[in-house]
Order: sequence, then C-alpha cells, then structure tokens
Amino acid sequence: MLLCSNFCANVFPTQPQLYYPCLFCLFAASTTQLDLAQWLTCPQSALAMYQLTISFHRALEHYLTPLHLALRSPAVASLPFKITTTSFPSGTGHMITSLRGNEIDIAIGLTEGWVAGLAGKQQASQSSADGGYKVVGHWVDNPLRWAIVTGRNRDEITGVSDLKDKRVGVSRLGSGSHIMSFVLAQQQGWKADSLTTVPLGPFGPLRDGVSGLDSSKPEQAANPSAEFFMWEEFTTKPYFHATSEKPNPPLKKIGEIFTPWPSWMIVASTALFPNPDQDQRLESLFQALDQGIKDFEADTARVVKLLGTGELGCNYIEEDATEWLKDVRFTNATRGVDDKIIGDVVDVLKVAGVIDSAMSNDEAIQRVIGIKR
Repeated sequence: MLLCSNFCANVFPTQPQLYYPCLFCLFAASTTQLDLAQWLTCPQSALAMYQLTISFHRALEHYLTPLHLALRSPAVASLPFKITTTSFPSGTGHMITSLRGNEIDIAIGLTEGWVAGLAGKQQASQSSADGGYKVVGHWVDNPLRWAIVTGRNRDEITGVSDLKDKRVGVSRLGSGSHIMSFVLAQQQGWKADSLTTVPLGPFGPLRDGVSGLDSSKPEQAANPSAEFFMWEEFTTKPYFHATSEKPNPPLKKIGEIFTPWPSWMIVASTALFPNPDQDQRLESLFQALDQGIKDFEADTARVVKLLGTGELGCNYIEEDATEWLKDVRFTNATRGVDDKIIGDVVDVLKVAGVIDSAMSNDEAIQRVIGIKR
C-alpha cells in the first residue's frame, strides 16, 4: 500500500515503505520544488506504479468489446498507470459492494443498478450521502434488451400475464435484474410489490432456479424456486433457442422488455477519485476508452469474429453477433453524464418504488453524478 507523502486521502497499491506526493497534492501545493513532468515520467512515482482495476459484468462480455480493443491498443502502454480487469458474474449489485469495499476502482455496468445503489431507499437511509462511487461516464447509449424466461418444463407459464404475483429470480438485491422486475410490474400495470423477489446468484443458478432441476442430482423431481427471471437477450438465447445440436434447451422465452434509458454507464470509486471531474487519471482513461469505441466501429467484421472465438469470454454465432451489432450504439464520448438522462431514470425508479418519491430529483442527481456533461 503506497500512501501519499503529504498524507492526503489518496492511497496507491504498492510497497508500504514508499511514500511520494500524489498528483492531487502536486497540483495543490504551490510550494513544492518537484517538477511535475519529471515526476510523472519517473518510474518510481506513485502514479507510474499505480494499477487501476476495471470491473465488468462477466455474463455480458460482448458489451465490453471496445474495452478489450482499448486494452490491446499501443496507446494503453503510454498511460500513467497500469490497467487490470476483473469480472463479476453476479452483476451490478456485486460490483457496488466491491466498490464500497475498495476492491475495485472503476466499473462498467447497468445504469439502473448504479442509480438505485446511490439514490435508492436503502442508501438514502444512510447518514452519509456518499455511496462509495459516482457515475462519471456513458458507455452504451441504446436500451438493453432483456429476455423474460422460465423453465422449458413450466407448462403453466405461457406468457407474461402468467407472471403476476409470482416469484422472480434476481442475481442480487439492487442488481439490474432486480430493478427490471419493478419496471416490468410498472409496464404491466401491476403493483410495485406484486412480485416476490428471490435472490439466486449469477446466470447459472438463475437458470436452475426457474427449471427446478439440479444437474448434480438428475434423479430428483423438479423443485423450482422462481417462476421467471430476466437476462440480456443474446446471453440467454443459447439456453432458449432450439437447434439441431440442442433441440431441448433448458429455458423458454415468454417475452422481452427494454430498459427505458441508455443501458450502460461508467462509475468510479469515490475513495480513489474524490474529485472525479478534476482527475487527470480519469481523463486519460476516457481517452483510451473513446479510442476503443472508435476501433470497434471501424472494423465490425473483426468484432463479429472476436465474438465467435470465445477469446472475449463469449461465443456467439455470426447471426447473433450481427443482429446484436445492428442495435448496439456505443457513446461518442465516454466522459460525463447528462442530468436529464439520470433524472428520467430516477422518475421511473420512483414509480417502481425503488427510490423514495419524497426525494427530489435534484438531490438524487447530486447523489449519482460525479462528472456532468
């Protein structure tokens, strides 16, 4: 652990015996005799040794393709920090826990989960308005397409109308799959509490939960713990779409739902980035991510190939990859967040009962946004 020699709030993960002034203190201390440019290029400086950990939702790797392309770019080598990535199969809720535990620094995940984590009733009841992270940038501008699925053997469920007052499986409380259950209830005209939430964990346990089957105990009768769950369309498709190789997939699709907002955003830890709108490390990161998006859009044939190799953690047939590419729209500039977009998310989450209706939109936006556009 490397601490700033001026003993400010900045902490860097490296040897405990080394102390250097951090970037914030170099800017703030007018009496320093250090040359900033020389310090930044020094291999022993805190910033040069700093390692930034970016996390993402492991089950939705195709949305991280521009990130993977950015990390392959020669420009990444010139960044004043190293980047490592880590995946979270349980999704946004798990990443929020890790951000608050100072286990990760940056995360890319679902918009509704980030907003609910910062302005939702549970966080609003805390004495501090600091939720451990702030939303600092856009990633994907189009809505996310969620498949609504149940077990293939659930003959009593044939459509969305059969789900009223039933059990919905979610990865974690506060996750995107949890928030979307409220959105579904709102769109169907059901009461916000009409669905019983059942946290089941990542994608695999969710599939088992609605089928009621235990692959380790095939002799046991089906005992489902939820009637349905919602997950990103193309990740789920191999499990509900019958093929000649897999004529009896474990799930069946009974509907779909779209988020009524841009689907993916970038957040940063407030412990590491207390003033994100003035942080040069984030500026460098945004530039690298923007380049990754440009590389993505410049060679979609390469993207289709990558998505089919398993190299990025997913293996999609060309038809599915091409269909996904028709709809996905990555942002033109990752830095900053639009007030109106967050306000629209807050409005929906209030109706869904996730955010207290007594909280003003201004307060919610202040809790959520770290960098405004």
